[in-house]
Amino acid sequence: MSEKWQDELVELVRGMIRCPSLSGHEDKIADFVENAMKRFGFDSTERDRYGNVSGRMVFGKGGKRLLFEGHMDHVDIADRSKWTHDPFAAEIVGGRMYGRGTSDMKGNLGAAIMAARLLKENHAELNGELIVCGGVHEECFEGVASEELGIRWKPDCVIIGEASSLNLKRGQRGRAEVVLETLGKSAHSSNPEVGLNAVKTMAPLLTAIERDFKPKEQPVLGKGILELTDIISSPYPGASVVPEKCRVTYDRRLLVGETDAEVLKQIQDIVDAQKKLDPRLDARVYLATGTEKCYTGETISATRYAPGWLFPEDNWFVAAAMEGLRNAGLNPEFSHYAFCTNGSYYAGKAGIPTVGFGGSLESLAHVVDEYIEIDQLCKACEGYQGIVRAVLR
Repeated sequence: MSEKWQDELVELVRGMIRCPSLSGHEDKIADFVENAMKRFGFDSTERDRYGNVSGRMVFGKGGKRLLFEGHMDHVDIADRSKWTHDPFAAEIVGGRMYGRGTSDMKGNLGAAIMAARLLKENHAELNGELIVCGGVHEECFEGVASEELGIRWKPDCVIIGEASSLNLKRGQRGRAEVVLETLGKSAHSSNPEVGLNAVKTMAPLLTAIERDFKPKEQPVLGKGILELTDIISSPYPGASVVPEKCRVTYDRRLLVGETDAEVLKQIQDIVDAQKKLDPRLDARVYLATGTEKCYTGETISATRYAPGWLFPEDNWFVAAAMEGLRNAGLNPEFSHYAFCTNGSYYAGKAGIPTVGFGGSLESLAHVVDEYIEIDQLCKACEGYQGIVRAVLR
């Protein structure tokens, strides 16, 4: 990239970082992104009921429709006193831009917007459509708001712009939140024998799950994961009361093909076995649900289940994306994401060929003093142009 375009890209992303945008409060960044798209010559822009922003760039006649998605929301900064750089000032120090959302993932969204602009201004001889989308509520629900974009645009292929160290991601484990509850009978703790302590019936059940759960394993994505992340009794606090309920939450990382029904059955089978040992055990297993408010006023709700996905290296889009990145002067390797992304909808649910590509390290997401290297940002922009050229030729 020329110095002129590098400077414009940096200023674009700095403007995005200066728009705080927690999930459900993406209105300012949505305005900024849509206005940038209009200034940069996108053929059309629009928003849907959840507040996702889409910009459409048309090249030539016919061809495929390639969709890029980068989410506009970010996690909270937590304790601001721990930041050595203002999280919303987009300070540049030592070749790095600091701020919340620089790596996750306003930087790469800005790079994709600029890539579309450069392709148009350089009169790229392409055929097809590029749809660049700024998504909402990714930090709360992976892939839920994305479904609105998928239904609207019906893309032939999708780029997820999460950080990838400029490598090409062809899959990820999915994620589910599994809730396990045991029910007892409350009583005064001075007479516990007249009640049934739900925590005490939960304890051996947790031991059984730890012992008997056997995760599947796949060559690329590795093992499935079941990790206990939360436990609470009811009533809480329980002063002088035998708890009548105990609830635990598991973070379940999914391999390709693991359905919601299968995820629940794995735990239910262990519960059923424990019931034979303790007839008093009253337990139920279910997937957590969530409901959030969008900045548009719309309510977004979902069961917390996001499937895993993986495409082979010789998939037509994966191969084309790798070719495009190499033609852009990059030297990527095939890899996969360790975390869950909006690809869970596009690839995992809708079966649309999908890759992940972006500048910066995955490990910089959600950390204090989050940053993106300017060099990585610019190379991501070049990489996006390369992928578009390879797919829409």
